[in-house]
Amino acid sequence: MSSQFQLNWVMDDSNSGLLIKDFLKNEEISRTALTDIKFKGGSILVNGEAVNVRYKLQTGDELTVIFPPETPSEGAKGEDVPLSILFEDEFILVVNKPAEMNTIPSREHPSGSLANALVGYYDKLGFCAAPHIVTRLDRNTSGIVLVAKHRHVHHLFSLMQRKGLVHRTYEAFASGVILETSGTITAPIGRKGDSIIEREVRDDGQYACTHYRALQRHHSFTRVELRLETGRTHQIRVHMAFLGHPLVGDDLYGGPISTVIQRQALHCKKINFIHPFLRKEMTFTASLPSDMEKFLEADV
Repeated sequence: MSSQFQLNWVMDDSNSGLLIKDFLKNEEISRTALTDIKFKGGSILVNGEAVNVRYKLQTGDELTVIFPPETPSEGAKGEDVPLSILFEDEFILVVNKPAEMNTIPSREHPSGSLANALVGYYDKLGFCAAPHIVTRLDRNTSGIVLVAKHRHVHHLFSLMQRKGLVHRTYEAFASGVILETSGTITAPIGRKGDSIIEREVRDDGQYACTHYRALQRHHSFTRVELRLETGRTHQIRVHMAFLGHPLVGDDLYGGPISTVIQRQALHCKKINFIHPFLRKEMTFTASLPSDMEKFLEADV
């Protein structure tokens, strides 16, 4: 399988007279990508002939942009780790990540990450590319992760995320009984003191907004659904602790320890976006993992 991603267009009257560089700017191909195409092994073809970005397009021209080949970074070695794939096409992968799996390798966990698993999976396909993870999850948060299979696809999703067009829905078990049916937490989040990991609500933090809705109330916890308007590190965990209801199992932020679930009870259960090339709305869901189901059944 070729790892050189390419895009193709046939020009209509509305594009006639446009310079290629202006057409590609309209298609959200970045200046950095154009530089890489020029100097790192890509090409721009019109009707099968190599041209530069100053070529003036005409009606009926067939424009092809071939991006440079990609290689995995040195930090992510391919590993034979099982993947739960919810969807795959030539542009994206949607996977259901288990808890206790890093999204990318870390100093503490240099192997076994989702990135390692993706490189191993690509190796089996004969597809040489870096794993471009669009929506990361904490190591101990389970659920849906969106992966772009090419750098340019990742770039398009990054633009969509800035516009709030990639929607994720989470489910969590918050300690205590939340009386409100629904609410919004708007509180800035920043790094706590000298900690590398821990975050907190602080005046000089970055704007962060979380919407929540109570699904079920139990005597010691509340099952909640959450949607994010921003994607700050540990946002849900920090905001729920700030609300006075830290997540069950989240000892970093003051949540009660459970013998049933050995991590923060947080799961990304749904993602919704417009596919950047198919131009259609796509929604994927992942049911609660077994540890969260067991906790519900225990009703502690």
